Amino acid sequence: MAEPLVGVLALQGDFEAHARVLRRLGAAVREVRVAADLDGVCGLVIPGGESTTMTLGVRREGLAEPIAALVGDGLPVLGSCAGLIMLDRAHLGLMDILAQRNAFGRQIKSFEADVAVAGLPGGPLRAVFIRAPWIAEHGPDVQVLAEVDGHPVAARQGQMLVVAFHSELSDDDRVHELLLDWARRFVAGRGRGAAAAGVISTRGRSAERTHRLARRHV
Repeated sequence: MAEPLVGVLALQGDFEAHARVLRRLGAAVREVRVAADLDGVCGLVIPGGESTTMTLGVRREGLAEPIAALVGDGLPVLGSCAGLIMLDRAHLGLMDILAQRNAFGRQIKSFEADVAVAGLPGGPLRAVFIRAPWIAEHGPDVQVLAEVDGHPVAARQGQMLVVAFHSELSDDDRVHELLLDWARRFVAGRGRGAAAAGVISTRGRSAERTHRLARRHV
């Protein structure tokens, strides 16, 4: 079976680094700039960058509704740093979280830390935090997977995974490997329930609620 096609939102931010990691792992990668670029993707990465600029680009290109529709169908999504912010209630509204921007401080406060992500085999991973957010609030369907200084920095809801750090800047590919595993299951037609058989489990959310949140916030 051919490796899944994974889209990387390429409106702004460090999308090229995510694409390099995915290609190194054997995935086919497509840069997503317009709605047509989403056709046929089996996973989506929303990279780090500047969430305000990305939000404007999503609105300009009419990407919010197509992304929401795919998420409602069980498309696996990884949001890294600003991607975490993009998925929250105040932006795309696809994940029941509220992000605190630049929560650890500005660029000068960037740091690395060993972070244990619940359910991810292999022990702690080395995480790079650059102007990183944390999750200030989350709903009952959200599973917090990792914390730093008591603040959630990784979480999952359904087949959406968010991390406050730059997973593409580490030599540890396990976060991207997990996304690819979900994408393979998505290709196999198991949809939303497929990831529940993977290494991390949580409760999902209905497609109807996903669409409603997306329309409200973008």
